[in-house]
Amino acid sequence: MKGVILEIRAGAGGDEAAIFAADLFRMYTRYAQSQGWGLAVINENRTSIGGFKEVVMEINGAEAYEQLQNESGVHRVQRIPKTEKNDRVHTSTATVAVLPKVESNEIKLNPQDLQIDAVRSSGPGGQNVNKRSTAVRIVHLPTNITVFSQTERSQSQNKEIALEILRAKLYEHTRNQQTSQLSADRRQQIGTADRSEKIRTYNFPQNRVTDHRINKSWHDLETIIEGKLEPIIKAFHNHG
Repeated sequence: MKGVILEIRAGAGGDEAAIFAADLFRMYTRYAQSQGWGLAVINENRTSIGGFKEVVMEINGAEAYEQLQNESGVHRVQRIPKTEKNDRVHTSTATVAVLPKVESNEIKLNPQDLQIDAVRSSGPGGQNVNKRSTAVRIVHLPTNITVFSQTERSQSQNKEIALEILRAKLYEHTRNQQTSQLSADRRQQIGTADRSEKIRTYNFPQNRVTDHRINKSWHDLETIIEGKLEPIIKAFHNHG
């Protein structure tokens, strides 16, 4: 696999979760740039305070999937929000999903299985970005998988992007059906974004990042959150 579709969604924690989602977006963006990979945002839902309810990006480059596939899961942050008056540490989460890009000939889509709707793009606070229905929502009826694209000005371009995301999700769906119950349980945990179900914690007061799957910590959080993910990715691969 040479490319991935990476999705980040705010989890538990309200506005702070959305801000953390934006931090993760910046972290992966800078890591991708440091690797010389191509990157494009293909869908986003921003909040009025600069965070993301959801952001989806496409990353293309040699070994992008191999390096990023283990980033999927619940990421937890512990820090004092800028709006906190009593210096109280808050805990918030965001979920990350890494899907391999799939060529059109690998996943065949039956037009009869697709419900395709043209909808209006929306920005922060639900305001319309434009008055034309250029955004596209596609529902795969057999699985109820729903995808959405609104970043392009043309409806046809958004449709192609949405179909690309759908193929990636269907590929992952098919692969997951062939795995064990343990994998199914893990996917359920990712979906809930519960604070107690996490793969990694970013603890700002202690300047520590901990990956709970390999029980290893790093004490240079600021560097890691700015995109220096090499030590974590290398440690995880060595552990496996």
